[in-house]
Amino acid sequence: MIQKPTTQAHLRVLSQSFPKQSIAGEVLAGGFKWDFIWKFNKGELLVSPPLGRALIEDALLRFLIKSDYTLEPGGDYMFTVRAKI
Repeated sequence: MIQKPTTQAHLRVLSQSFPKQSIAGEVLAGGFKWDFIWKFNKGELLVSPPLGRALIEDALLRFLIKSDYTLEPGGDYMFTVRAKI
């Protein structure tokens, strides 16, 4: 059976605001770097820059939904993207 390509992504939480109900951070994967804001009350994810955003957005959203209550500012986290970036 052929294994699907994967990429390890590194996520760092830079800030968390309960009044704004959001988490901000950065993701590095495959030589790319993206900044994100996760508005967990609305389920809205903003990712910039747009270059390569489609490669990371879905996997990042799944990770954030699964892990948002355990994420802390200054924390470093890893997750797997089911694609070669």
